[in-house]
This record gives sequence, structure tokens and C-alpha cells, in this order.
Amino acid sequence: MLGRTEGESPAHAALAARTARWSGVGEGSVVASVVSDESRELLDLGTTAETLATVASIDDLAAVVHLGHPEQPSPALEEALLAGASSLIVTSAVAVPAQWVWVAPRDATGGQVVIDEAGMRDCRELLRTMGVSPRLVPTRTSLDERAAIAGPTGSLVVERTRVPAGWVEQPGSERLGEHRPLWYGLLEARDAWPRFSGPAQVWLAFGPYDEYRGSLQRTLAVLSDAGIDLQHLRSNPSSLGPHVFFTSFRCPDVGVLDALVAELDARGVAHRTLAVLPGQEFVPGPDPLVPRWARS
Repeated sequence: MLGRTEGESPAHAALAARTARWSGVGEGSVVASVVSDESRELLDLGTTAETLATVASIDDLAAVVHLGHPEQPSPALEEALLAGASSLIVTSAVAVPAQWVWVAPRDATGGQVVIDEAGMRDCRELLRTMGVSPRLVPTRTSLDERAAIAGPTGSLVVERTRVPAGWVEQPGSERLGEHRPLWYGLLEARDAWPRFSGPAQVWLAFGPYDEYRGSLQRTLAVLSDAGIDLQHLRSNPSSLGPHVFFTSFRCPDVGVLDALVAELDARGVAHRTLAVLPGQEFVPGPDPLVPRWARS
């Protein structure tokens, strides 16, 4: 049985499940799906925290979650995973084309542009360049309610499969479809991370119990000695010590990961594997940044 968070796009989550053939997880389980067709709709599991807690507590239930990118995880997802049950792990990733369109009743002009949380996450930069000031509504808001909020002159940003009858695309709508593909992952509860013989993208969080000057350098040296080239590293305050650190890196096989965490254990470094995503390359890569360094 598959679910999603209440703030996630139903159409994109279902498309990811269908594309990656995640539908049918738990097939034959005594826990029956309450959704008639998981290829078109997934079970709404509530907030992110509620979704993680539910997946951790119910056998044969998994969730489709927005990743950000396998090489550069969404900070909100990283933090939610580390704050959730230790059995939670993301085990697969897939990219799907953006389905967002900008639509309005025929001959409508001006008015409010109504958009939900997932649409705002994916489209806000494009809408800003188009001079659009959207009105945000919860993702659970029905299409009828959104249309009522927009009024006869307003418009909606919605997934292509959910366009109301009689509504047409607005000039500039095609730009939303040019958005980079969206990455989704399969969140499961497992006793151990999956075994993998080929390359995989690994998300590893760690936090020394005793943080001191140079402790991060020593821990990063462990990763370097294992042949790991970090693609992502960030820190966050921790209630159990000054900081926790989140990393993402390509791992050649499970033996390297096993040896790495064994060395972290030997050094007293707290750690947790948050994702193991099989794959050699995840194209397209994260959105690149064009830095402007200080003048020399």
C-alpha cells in the first residue's frame, strides 16, 4: 500500500509511483488499500511527521516523497527523516516530468492566481519571472473550492490531469511544463539498509556525541579514507549536541558503506543512513549555482 503527504501533489506522486513501478508495494498484505487505483491516487497520510510515523508503524505501507534531488536532498526531508523512527529509509528514486499548467475560464482576464503548496514549491521562481503574484491554498483544497476562490476572472496553477472542464491554458503556461524534472523517492521502514552490489547514492547523517575543535575534520577524514567524495554537506543545530551533519555521496557498493559505518562506530560517531538510492547517475543533476566570488 502506498501513501503520500497531504502537501504533496497527488498527480505527481502517483505518476512517480507508476513510472518507478512502486504501485503494488505490499500486494497481498492483510492491510488492504483504501484507494481504488494507486496508479492515479495515493492514500493521504497527513503531515510529513504523521506520514513518517504511520509508515514506521504499519507493515506493508510505504510513502512517495519529494526528494529535492538524490545528490542534494531537500533539507526538510533530511531533518524529518532524522527526527523520525530509526527504521525509516528512502530506498529508490525516480524523476518525472512536471505536469503544472496555468489555466483559466475562457476569456477570463486578471484576477487571482490560485496555487497549492506543491505547485508553489515547484513553480514559484517561474511565476515570479512572469510577474504573477499567486494566492496559496492547502493542497487538500478541492478544485471546486479553488475555482470559487479564483472567481470568474481568476486562474489556477494545477496539474494537467486535473484541469477543470472548460478551462484553457493561459499565455506563458508552457513555461511551467519546461520545469526541470521532479525527483521522488520511496520511503519505507526497514530493519537494515538495502544490500546493493552496484553504485548507489547514500544519504548519511552523523553527529559526534562530543563535538570539539577539529571533530568534523576527523570525521570527514574517515569518509575520505573510505574513498568517498561528498556531493552534499550541511549542518543543523542538534538537541543532543552542537550540530548534526547531513551528507550525500555516491557509494560503489554496500561493502564500502558497511566498512564506513563500522569505522564511525569504532570512533564513537553517532550516525544514521537515511537513504540508499541505487543508480550510477541521476540526470538531470541539481540546479547549478553561478557564484560571484569576492574580487581578488
